[in-house]
Amino acid sequence: MKVVDAIAHAMKAEGVDILFAYPVNPLIEAAAKVDIRTVIVRQERIGLHMADAYSRLSSGRKIGVFCMQHGPGAENAFGGVAQAYSESVPILVVPAGYPRRLAHYYPNFNSTLNMQHITKWAEPVTMGRAMPEILRRAFFQLRNGRPGPVLLEVPMDVFEDEVPDNWTYTPAFSARSAPDPADLRQAAAVLAAAEHPVIYAGQGVHYAQAWDELRALAEAWNIPVTTSIEGKSAFPENHPLSLGSGGRANPRPVKRFLEEADVILGVGCSFALTGFGVQMPRGKTIIHATVDPMDLNKDVPAQYGLIGDAKLTLAGLLDHMQGLERGSADARSNEAQRIAGLREAWLGEWQPKLTSNDTPINPYRVLWELNNLVDKSKTVITHDAGSPRDQTTPFWEAVTPLSYIGWGKTTQLGYGLGLAMGAKLAEPGKLCINVWGDAAIGFTGMDFETAVRERIPILSILFNNFSMAIEIPIMPVSQEKYGAIEISGHYADMAVAFGGYGERVTDPNDIVAALQRGIEATQNGQPALLEFITAQEITISNE
Repeated sequence: MKVVDAIAHAMKAEGVDILFAYPVNPLIEAAAKVDIRTVIVRQERIGLHMADAYSRLSSGRKIGVFCMQHGPGAENAFGGVAQAYSESVPILVVPAGYPRRLAHYYPNFNSTLNMQHITKWAEPVTMGRAMPEILRRAFFQLRNGRPGPVLLEVPMDVFEDEVPDNWTYTPAFSARSAPDPADLRQAAAVLAAAEHPVIYAGQGVHYAQAWDELRALAEAWNIPVTTSIEGKSAFPENHPLSLGSGGRANPRPVKRFLEEADVILGVGCSFALTGFGVQMPRGKTIIHATVDPMDLNKDVPAQYGLIGDAKLTLAGLLDHMQGLERGSADARSNEAQRIAGLREAWLGEWQPKLTSNDTPINPYRVLWELNNLVDKSKTVITHDAGSPRDQTTPFWEAVTPLSYIGWGKTTQLGYGLGLAMGAKLAEPGKLCINVWGDAAIGFTGMDFETAVRERIPILSILFNNFSMAIEIPIMPVSQEKYGAIEISGHYADMAVAFGGYGERVTDPNDIVAALQRGIEATQNGQPALLEFITAQEITISNE
């Protein structure tokens, strides 16, 4: 068996059923021969974004895989790999490499060397007989510990090498770890005695599929729950104890309850400080539960650390809290009413924007109508960077796990389109939506054609305000002199030209009907792009 066939054989054994790719890489043909569907994209970053969402929507049980050509293909992929690394997403990246005799020679791009700092594991395949060990290492890294991209660079002259004749592939197993019982007992006592605890849930809850345990702990001890953007949908936001999701923009209950908290339990999160995440208030007692010890005391000082899988950690905490004094928990019997009151007052203040009938259309009106229109239990939504992120996160109510693909660390424009397409392939029976702006479509908009060609019927909602970077007014002089942030385009026409459904909406009274037409198009198997001409709205919810 040749190296290229061995990789395809291992992928098949691991349950990989889709290979996202940009030509030319010999793995594309090898995968097709073993009935792994190939999805060919228009640019490398989109393929990585699709693999990203595919892994996330299965909580890492199915691994998204992307391959590309050596040289410029690998170079173009750099941003997509970096994004997956930032968001802790397990994807297998298989770039072709320059032949071994050229692999380390300037100016040839060496993926292993250049991407080792944006991958969990990066290794070159230097000979066929090393393939069994390399594949075993790669998939074990993908299925264990903190998730992240794994890279295998295969020089072009190695693809045809032979692997050992007697080799058979054994799929990787997943091993989970649990915190030290003594640490659990200590943290349980602190949490049980807290007067105003808050749970801050991150993406690790999704990967561990710890949704039931999170809910059980919150309900048993009357503890309000908020989530990171990546963790959004880990706790149902229509639950009485849900504060909503916190990022740069958040519902009022998030900030208020975090400010008043005496103990914050962060579970499945890194507590990484970014410009787009909720800022943890100082002076709180922090219990930090994470699968990665590197997270502890990195950005936010913690007094208690729990190292292990989020599902085992939450179950262990609940077990150790049984029989402890419940006075504080019972005193919080009215937490749900207080949360509801704060949310009602906050939404009341936002109603003028959420129901605005002004033109150009207020983007908050579109999101409000969408949130009230669709069956959110059968919907997956994501957003792009900048305004769409800050406008969507507070006002979209996520009610089922993995119904929201959140992100926000490196915030690359154009990320949402690939995420929505990958989500649709992972969840073909659901309505999959991306919300983006006219700046983001300039980065990855050509891959709407990929959605049409590959029969991936997503709903793409575009806010066109003919401007970029309005939320950060950093170029007033260049704007006044040269119109630096002004952009234009008729993107609905572009969608139609590619063979999809496209519609431009200018009247707020047409929002709901247009959304219904776009959804109907996706139900008929056609990708849809709805272009809403919107105001340059800069207000976000961060109180």
